[in-house]
Amino acid sequence: MRQLSLCRSLVPIACLLFAAVALVEAQDVNGWRPTSGVSDRYNGNTADAAVATTPVSSRNTGSYGATDSGAGDAGLAPVGGPSRARVTKGSGTLPNDQGQVWREYDIRPYTLRVGDSARPEQAIVDWILRETGYEAWHSDPVGLLSANRETLRVYHTPEMQAVVADIVDRFVNSQAEAYAFTMRVATVRNPNWRAKALPNMTPISVQTPGIQGWLLAKEDARLLISDLHRRTDYREYNSSQQLVGNGQSIVISTMRPRSYIKGAIPTQNAWPGYQPEMGTLEEGFALEFSPLMSLDMASSDAIVKLRLNQVEKMLQVKLDLPTVVAPNQRVQVDVPQMTMANVHERFRWPTDKVLLLSMGVVAVPGPTKENPITDAVNGALPMLKDPPRADALLFVECRPQSAPATVPGIPTSTASRPQQSFHGRY
Repeated sequence: MRQLSLCRSLVPIACLLFAAVALVEAQDVNGWRPTSGVSDRYNGNTADAAVATTPVSSRNTGSYGATDSGAGDAGLAPVGGPSRARVTKGSGTLPNDQGQVWREYDIRPYTLRVGDSARPEQAIVDWILRETGYEAWHSDPVGLLSANRETLRVYHTPEMQAVVADIVDRFVNSQAEAYAFTMRVATVRNPNWRAKALPNMTPISVQTPGIQGWLLAKEDARLLISDLHRRTDYREYNSSQQLVGNGQSIVISTMRPRSYIKGAIPTQNAWPGYQPEMGTLEEGFALEFSPLMSLDMASSDAIVKLRLNQVEKMLQVKLDLPTVVAPNQRVQVDVPQMTMANVHERFRWPTDKVLLLSMGVVAVPGPTKENPITDAVNGALPMLKDPPRADALLFVECRPQSAPATVPGIPTSTASRPQQSFHGRY
């Protein structure tokens, strides 16, 4: 009886030892390996039920790009560690539950025309996203939008394909090659120019608060610009000869860095016991302009993005940083007081008209001209020295394209082609 009870007590211990040995054998140097009969979770040869019952720690987390053949999946390596989500290869076909169709558009007539751009096809993709909405390609129904320099590939519903086809036609339209857009960025200190020009301007709707827009006949626009040129408080910031082709983008910028001391870092091992922490901010304006003509060329659309920064003044703050050598030491740092304006809006207007936008009386986007008389007065009475303000104006005109005359060695414009990451394209 004593031997029988001893055997009964040893049975559970033997079972635990056997399980521990099997557990150790199921491991390798890379962690848990699948047990016999369970293949890779992405290979498509294992039923979902088998994958679901496999412990998370014993699943091989292969890449999503695994091939359908079992031989190609056998050597997949884990990517980023084990996943907690259940992943399958699906049916292997694109879903078309809402009638999605595949279309490929030849965009070479446009990309060859703007061959100097690094990625000309991105302009077409951006306009499609603006027209259809970003979420239309990342929600239900399943859609796909991809492009290279030759082909735009689209998988979506027939209704969405019609919208895409209209955008592509506007880019590849050969008749639009003969036209280009000109811009004139200017400021005038006193907004009283409206008193004379208002009868010749037709107001348009603008969504951004503080912004006004008008349409002018081209003859009236030239008369207005001529009158503004005779004013002493009028200034232009770019060349009016700069041309922007249909569907292309341009950036005009006067941004310049400005350094200041934003803090102090204690350094007890070196005199004077601290190290100034430098900061840099940008001051000026950056204007991005992206136009696109309609297929019949009767109207034009344009995306206008304006970012304007101005440092009104630096507020000085003194910090106490006592050290052994200088127990009463104080350090002066600067806190910038800034004025900023941002505009991001889409406009549509007839091609035979001039679009005029007023940003309102905002910070002057560039350095002001020196005036010895006013500078002397402001120097004697600092309370009279206010940050410069002006009415910012933007003239946009579509006209037949012609090569502007250039002077050797002198740049024709401060504009440059944008190098974008397209993270905030709307």
